Amino acid sequence: MGRFAGSGEGPRKARGARSLRGRQSFLRPDIEPLWQAWCDGSALPNPGKIGIGVVLVAPDGTRKENSSLTGAHGCNNEAELHALCAALELAAAAGVCRLRLHSDSDVALRYARVPAATRIERLSLLALRAGELLRPFVDVELVWIPRHRNAEADRLSRLALGLPAVVALKAGRRRR
Repeated sequence: MGRFAGSGEGPRKARGARSLRGRQSFLRPDIEPLWQAWCDGSALPNPGKIGIGVVLVAPDGTRKENSSLTGAHGCNNEAELHALCAALELAAAAGVCRLRLHSDSDVALRYARVPAATRIERLSLLALRAGELLRPFVDVELVWIPRHRNAEADRLSRLALGLPAVVALKAGRRRR
């Protein structure tokens, strides 16, 4: 959450964004710039090999990308949690203090916020790892986005599995 969140002045919080910490951070944006990341995981078949895709964008617009196989086998939710952890690791390695992390997996974001939300051991271990990776950051927002707005990370996760990119259609109303 930014310095101005909830005060009625300055930048507004992104729709659907939730601060992980649940408190205001009193950072000056000119001192602690906000980085943004997008992550996505794919399992082929489901369950199967796990590919991840991460896009990290610095405040000046420079990008870092990660498209890789994890070497693990698992379901789509495990793949999403692996991708979330990889995004946090990439951001930490870049020295990021403030991060807005986007994912199209509500499950992965929920488990990262509250690792005890799952009783499935494989997911619980990944959720605990995500929680540990969140600690070094001064401020983190975990933001759910629709799949069609996560196309770059999806392309990278599919690339890791050797799959072609899929054009995600924007959700809309159907004609009758």
